[in-house]
Amino acid sequence: MDISIKEQYALVCGSTQGIGLAVAKELAAQGATCVLLARNGEKLRAAVAGLPAPMGQRHSYEVADFTDLKAVGIAADKICSRFVVTILVNNTGGPAPGPITEASFEAFYSAFSQHLGCNQRLVQAVLPSMKARGYGRIINVVSTSVKTPLKNLGISNTIRAAVAGWAKTLANEVGKFGITVNNVLPGSTYTKRLEGLIEKIASDTGKPWAEVERAIEADIPLKRIGNAEEIANVVAFLASPAASYVSGTSIPVDGGKTPSI
Repeated sequence: MDISIKEQYALVCGSTQGIGLAVAKELAAQGATCVLLARNGEKLRAAVAGLPAPMGQRHSYEVADFTDLKAVGIAADKICSRFVVTILVNNTGGPAPGPITEASFEAFYSAFSQHLGCNQRLVQAVLPSMKARGYGRIINVVSTSVKTPLKNLGISNTIRAAVAGWAKTLANEVGKFGITVNNVLPGSTYTKRLEGLIEKIASDTGKPWAEVERAIEADIPLKRIGNAEEIANVVAFLASPAASYVSGTSIPVDGGKTPSI
């Protein structure tokens, strides 16, 4: 099975921490040259410095805030003018939790732009190089809410579903060029976002952090919370030649928690 992605250029979004950084490290370990895209230049420099380079790769980065669609577009065009990007990992922080009945229109619009809008702009930037190479991997790190809505995540549930529909449509259109499009759906994973959710639950209920954490674990068939590296492993497979016939799918990586088949 060929899982090497040496001589490929990968654009990895939201890659200074958590799942994004874990993905960048795994892709780099498999031979890809990574270009990181996030909003904090200092953290980006540190992240790039920590990436493995088994093939002598020279990793780099660009700065853009995903709340600024124009800035993301400018950064994407700059990256694609320098590198033949064949792997795109769309990943950015999720909308704030809360019930859908209390969500403002502005919050929906902002989340739509940050997720679907930026995804679309990035895809338009990388498609020419993917078509030219006859090889492309577009991987969206989304959420298991694509399969089943999650409690108290009204905006996230809505926007993630929109991203899944967008991705399936995109997969149907670009498959003829040798480009695959897939969604990876993390379940409960140790990241700052999960820590924030646990903290909010603990604050709202008055329960200790450890009790909230144990309750989350108890609801997972594997009885533990995942780690970012486990998500990154699935992304790396989908980015590789071995996944050449996998497209238009949404793959939960959640310890078996998602109730749908």
